[in-house]
Amino acid sequence: MTQQTTPTEDNPGRVDYAPLPAINPELVGRTVVITGAGRGMGALFLEELARRGVNGVGGDLDAAAMAATADEINTRLSGVAGAGRVVGVGADVTDPAASEALVATALREFGRLDLWVNNAGVFPQAEFTDISPEQLALTYGVNVNGVVYGGQAAARHFRTVDGGAIVNMASVAAVRARPTRASYNSSKAAVKHLTTCMAVELGPDNIRVNSIAPGYIDTEMTRWVRDDQAAMNRALSTVPLRRIGAPMEVFGALYFLLSDSARYITGANIPVDGGSQHV
Repeated sequence: MTQQTTPTEDNPGRVDYAPLPAINPELVGRTVVITGAGRGMGALFLEELARRGVNGVGGDLDAAAMAATADEINTRLSGVAGAGRVVGVGADVTDPAASEALVATALREFGRLDLWVNNAGVFPQAEFTDISPEQLALTYGVNVNGVVYGGQAAARHFRTVDGGAIVNMASVAAVRARPTRASYNSSKAAVKHLTTCMAVELGPDNIRVNSIAPGYIDTEMTRWVRDDQAAMNRALSTVPLRRIGAPMEVFGALYFLLSDSARYITGANIPVDGGSQHV
């Protein structure tokens, strides 16, 4: 795939879609659970890890979409030597039992569980005085409680197998304030600090916990920015690299944090934002 370095009509934000060349052979044969993997970055994470030999269980609230995504990934990777296999199941991360079921699925399908990615999230917007109890409950239920429940299920298992790695999806929003995003931004701030708390408490069990803080990434969640030139110009003006990111670039950070290359890193929050948190 050719790297694009200048804006075009189809790629106004100069998104770099180039494949990631990194390979961590120690991950081959390991198993990961990824929540919110039915589409978007979660689906890409699942596929790219499988491409590199990691078996995966994808969980998503939309069970049919998750199953279809898993089938599509397995079909695309059927001719890739050494690729892992993935399965997709329905999972409501606001229900603690769903995370326990994901553990059970991983053990039943692959006989092991080594890695866990809390990726499921929602992105509501409302003026602060208009935030409803329902919106607040949903935002914190998915973005915060879902991380707690997923982390608990993973940690209980990892304690029985001498450790593992957990990665939580935070956001640049964890350290920035924007109008209409109080519930989302505060939930991601909670994820960032929760990651530190988890790392401190689970470290003695050889369980590493880190988070990733994406900025403007080319996903469905941020597509409105690309569709609005004025919004795109404002977005790029706050990014020192002057382009928006690609999901593959977030995967690069995830792949590193899951690998043994990061074996002495825990409690970290890795920004993948083109430097925007500093502007």
